[in-house]
Amino acid sequence: MNVGQAVYDLTTIAIKNGRIEEEDRIYHQNELLRLIGSNNLGTPEVKTPEELETIVSTLMDAAKRNEMINDKVNLDMMEALIMDTITPLPSQVNHKFWEYYQQQPNAATNYFYHLSQQNNYIKMRSIAKNIHYFAPSPYGELEITINLSKPEKNPKEIAAALKLPQNSYPDCALCIENEGFFGSLNQAARSNHRIINLELSGEKWGFQYSPYAYFNEHAIVLNHIHQPMIVNKKSFEHLADFVEQFPEYMIGSNADLPIVGGSILTHDHYQAGKHDFPMAKAPIREKINLNNFPMVQAGIVDWPMSVIRLKSADREALIEAAEMIRLKWNQYDNIDLLIQASDDQGTRHHTVTPIMRRRGDDFELDLVLRDNNTNDQYPDGIFHPHADVQHIKQENIGLIEVMGLAILPPRLVRELDEVKAFLMNKAEKVNPIHQEWADQLKQHSFTDVDAYVKQAVADVFTRALSDAGVFKDDSEGHRGFSEFIATFD
Repeated sequence: MNVGQAVYDLTTIAIKNGRIEEEDRIYHQNELLRLIGSNNLGTPEVKTPEELETIVSTLMDAAKRNEMINDKVNLDMMEALIMDTITPLPSQVNHKFWEYYQQQPNAATNYFYHLSQQNNYIKMRSIAKNIHYFAPSPYGELEITINLSKPEKNPKEIAAALKLPQNSYPDCALCIENEGFFGSLNQAARSNHRIINLELSGEKWGFQYSPYAYFNEHAIVLNHIHQPMIVNKKSFEHLADFVEQFPEYMIGSNADLPIVGGSILTHDHYQAGKHDFPMAKAPIREKINLNNFPMVQAGIVDWPMSVIRLKSADREALIEAAEMIRLKWNQYDNIDLLIQASDDQGTRHHTVTPIMRRRGDDFELDLVLRDNNTNDQYPDGIFHPHADVQHIKQENIGLIEVMGLAILPPRLVRELDEVKAFLMNKAEKVNPIHQEWADQLKQHSFTDVDAYVKQAVADVFTRALSDAGVFKDDSEGHRGFSEFIATFD
């Protein structure tokens, strides 16, 4: 495909998407030529455009030849600039989104999701590299993902980035100022990024999709104001507002403390999506009577972490019940179970991970109890994956993992292949961090080494979730959970 045809075809797509009008075509073509360092359109054919991937590949190759990709403009930055030319302006996207919303919420999210894939803001080709499978556990099927989607920087890029001054704009990767941001060697390119503006409890928030989605329609809901994460009654109101507006989506918040929180605690945000997580399918193990909230059904979820599920058509009653439980948990100690709400300096160690969804007319809220204490035995966290499972999972058990979807590091592809070779007697040893585990696996028989290791990884993830549970799924833990629930009255 020649460059001129690629420019013409991309302009045709921009017109179809509503980014530009037909009258803007010549101007837009010349802007594209300038962008990729070319100055000759030739005589393109008027026809149905080629596949977008082919068009972009042709333009990227031209930009490389013309040295428009260099030590200041990398591949990601150039591709985002090219994709921006077919992406409607923020005002156009918002207008179209809310126009579709008048038909039904699903029509609006379908429009925005498709656009975010088409302009490659959602990195579908990269996401397709991820390894994903389901595996049984005592708590139902779990989802296991080995994350291979985020590209690794080469040594030259890393060295160049180290020499760059640290920018303070935008304040972080979640700020609304990232919309249309050119990027740098140490900041993500966001020229093709768009945010939907919405209101939650009278406050301005943004809605966007995650570039490297971990689940179906993985979205980020972010505060317009750059302020630290906090989980409180207002958070429950935000979640309820969101699922009222978008009933097909779930939404949840990472905990607001280190160790038990997510990777970004500096910007108030939630994660949402159209996905039925394993925890959402888990049944109630034991009912709870909330005498002060007769309109709210409650129970302990049959899950390796400690989860209280609330359900009610009365959203205000549900929010009040959730806030009561959060406040009780923030004051609860059980020294026998190493549970301590705060230390001698008054530092808070308790919080919750809340997840909201709709069940018909009902609001359903899961409250996962979290404690980020450490001690000499567990310096990484008493309720964090312990040392003997960190060869598989040592990162925080954040919102997504809490719900039963493991996000495991790319190193495991190579390391698990070594384990399989060891189990098949094709290697004498494995990476030292896996040796004890591999020796244990070798003591048992198996017929399919791939299936055997997949299940073994899922078993380790189940253990990691159990480590993160404050009330263990045993008689002592059940008794402690009952004692905590007794504080509700």
